[in-house]
Order: sequence, then structure tokens, then C-alpha cells
Amino acid sequence: MALRVLGVTQNLRTYMRGVDLIKRYKSALTVKKTLLNIPATQVTQLDNGLRVASEDSGASTATVGLWIDAGSRSENDRNNGVAHFLEHMAFKGTDKRSQTDLELEVENMGAHLNAYTSREQTVFYAKCLSKDVPKAVEILADIIQNSKLGESEIARERSVILREMQEVESNLQEVVFDHLHATAYQGTPLGQTILGPTKNIQSIGKSDLTDYIQTHYKASRIVLAGAGGVKHNELVKLAEQSLGRLEASLLPAEVTPCRFTGSEVRVRDDSLPLAHVAIAVEGCGWTDQDNIPLMVANTLVGAWDRSQGGGANNASNLARASAEDNLCHSFQSFNTCYKDTGLWGIYFVCDPLQCEDMLFNVQTEWMRLCTMVTEAEVERAKNLLKTNMLLQLDGTTPICEDIGRQILCYNRRIPLHELEQRIDAVSVQNVRDVGMKYIYDRCPAVSAVGPVENLPDYNRIRSSMYWLRV
Repeated sequence: MALRVLGVTQNLRTYMRGVDLIKRYKSALTVKKTLLNIPATQVTQLDNGLRVASEDSGASTATVGLWIDAGSRSENDRNNGVAHFLEHMAFKGTDKRSQTDLELEVENMGAHLNAYTSREQTVFYAKCLSKDVPKAVEILADIIQNSKLGESEIARERSVILREMQEVESNLQEVVFDHLHATAYQGTPLGQTILGPTKNIQSIGKSDLTDYIQTHYKASRIVLAGAGGVKHNELVKLAEQSLGRLEASLLPAEVTPCRFTGSEVRVRDDSLPLAHVAIAVEGCGWTDQDNIPLMVANTLVGAWDRSQGGGANNASNLARASAEDNLCHSFQSFNTCYKDTGLWGIYFVCDPLQCEDMLFNVQTEWMRLCTMVTEAEVERAKNLLKTNMLLQLDGTTPICEDIGRQILCYNRRIPLHELEQRIDAVSVQNVRDVGMKYIYDRCPAVSAVGPVENLPDYNRIRSSMYWLRV
């Protein structure tokens, strides 16, 4: 009897072990499916060179947009600001639709039409119900191909942009980053602002706008991206109908090399309550193999705001020091990438008397990154980077944006599982290596606005970019 019970127990254990294995197998399959970026991103290139990329999640809403490989970097001193001006003119009517007709059509669909300009890209996109995707694509195609660019609309929009420039000037973070680009890439297109100088905005006319469209809005430089309830084959047909006649460019888009200069710009204004400071070294471009280790290093430095609390319990050394010693009100590290260069650094806001102490702690942390960062810190940063990466892809619009940007930057969308593997492959030595390559003993670019009398002299800042070791 005992032997029989023992046999039943062993059989039960074997069975339960099998059930457990099946559960684990199913769980592994689920994880594998998630990491394999299902639904997949499908990409099709039309005969004229325009690329169509989409991810169909079967949602009841969708985001579709046109990502154009042209921004303020494609401008010169004379026409700087024209890309952003065009973005404003896009919604002021076309040959087929007046501004009122366009606005009513979008409103009646319950859709949202928007656009933005960056240093390397111009984007027009629409959020709508899945059933309205054909209409949204047709409207977007009409906007970039048939904008009326009427003289009265240009004059009206000129005053709108000048008012927007005044608003930007009151946003000190924007001001600091514009100054940072101006000093880091002085004398090159990346050093220009996106909005352009006032004298250009006052003189830009229809011929400038038309020339920019004819030069840069070529099919091979445009991606039609879609996410949500979007059928890829249908999107390709819509692209052929609405964008198939776009002129193909025989020559690839030229990238003007942008020289990085270690330098500084300080705008001292003691009437402001707080000092706003950014310091950065030259990073790498989108496609460089060092980009992922630099992203991990950037995550290691982290971000902190006084309103978040945390104090002594923060994992980031700099956040802990900032909270305990009242070094700053907030800081955020950044890794801004362009095609062939980038800015890797930190922006912080602090009381006037804390400028020196805060900068000392920042540079100490940078030197520690280059020489003695630990395994545990790198593992934490890698996990946080993966989490942030997934959290940013919440919704059809950020997914569509991710698709459009990656197709322009990499000519493909990197699957999540591949990106995760690349992050997992980063070791402590990789982080130290990129630190020594891009940060250690490099000339930084510094931008400071406000009561910055206590910010150390540039030569002192430069001398703190290395440690003397014996």
C-alpha cells in the first residue's frame, strides 16, 4: 500500500512538474512575442523613393504622419527660420481647401492635426479614428504638396511667429539650449536656432518658402508613418494615390559637417532668481555603435527635481548629493543625437551661490563614470533605460513618432528585442570606455543664463575634465 501511495505521489510530482514546465514555456513564449515587437513594423518603398512604415495594433484610433528629413540644419544664414515658417503656413489653406474648410474638415472628423520642426526633421501628423485614416492621409498629402502660401497669410503668420519667439525667450531652458548649440556648433547650421533670427522672419517671403519645399520636400526624404488601427497595404495604396507624384531626388541628401567647439556663452542677469546652466561634450550620431553605452551613461547620471523628494534614498549619486546638500532645484542629463554628432551633458537650475558646488559635483560624477563606475550602478541604469524606453511607447502617437524617426535615422525600425539585447550587452567596461572617449579630458561647451557670477571660469571648468592619477 505504501509503495502504491509512493508511486502515485511520484507520478503526481512528475505531472505537476510537467504542468509547471508548460506554464513556464507558455510564459516564455509570451515574453518572446512581446520582445519580437509584435505587431511587426512593416516597411514599403514606393517607386519614387518615398517610404511607408506602419505598425497595426488593431486599435480603434490611429496616428499617421509625414516625417521629412529637413529642418533648421538644412538652412543657411539668409533663410534660417524658413522650415519653422513653413510648418506654420501648412494649416493656412491649400489649392483645394481654404483655411476654414481645412479646419472644419478636421474638426468634423474629431481628429487632431499638428506639426513640429526640429533641427533635422519637420513633421506633420494627424490623430484620428481608424476609419478616417484615408481622409487624414489625403489632407496631410495636400498640405505638403499644395499649400497656397498666400501673401496675406504670410504677413499674418509673421506676427504670430514673432510673438512665439517672445514666448520662447521667457522659457529659460529653451534659451540655454539654443545658446548651447550656438556655442558648441558655432559657424555651422546646427548652431542656428529653429525659429530663426527676427530679421529673417521679417523678410521671409513666398519665394523663400517655395524654394525650400522644392529643394527639400523630395519623396526619398519623406516617410509616411502610421500606428494603431492601420492596415499597411491600405496605407501603401493611399500613399501611391496621394504622394505617388512627388518628385524623386536623384542625389542623396547632403549633410553639412558640423564642427564641435569647446567654448562657452554666459548671459549674466542678476535680476533673475535662479541660475540656469548647461554643460555638454560632443557625443555621437544616431547610427554610431557608442550611442547605446552613452545612453546608459546618461541614465546613470539621471534626473532629479526638488519637488520629487527622495533625498538620501535616491540611487543616483548626483541626485542624492543634490538633495542632501541643497545643491540645486533640479537637474536633467541629456543625450541629444543628430546624424553625425551629438551633445551629451547636463542641464541644472540652482541658487546663485550654489553654481560652483553643483558644477563640482557634476564633474566629479562624470570623472567617476570614466574611471570607477560599478557593476551594480550599470545594471540599475540598464534596467531603468529599458523601462523608460517601453514607457515612452505608450499610445499610437509616440509609436508613430518612433517609427518615423527611426526610418529616417536608420532606414529601419529597430525591434524592441534587438534594442533590449543591445542594452543588456553594455558592460561596465563599455561605459568606462565611452566615458574616456567622449568625456575624459575633453573641452566642454557651456551655456549659462541668470545670476552666474559664481560659475567657475572656463579654464577651471576645463581643468576639472580630468583627474591627475599617480
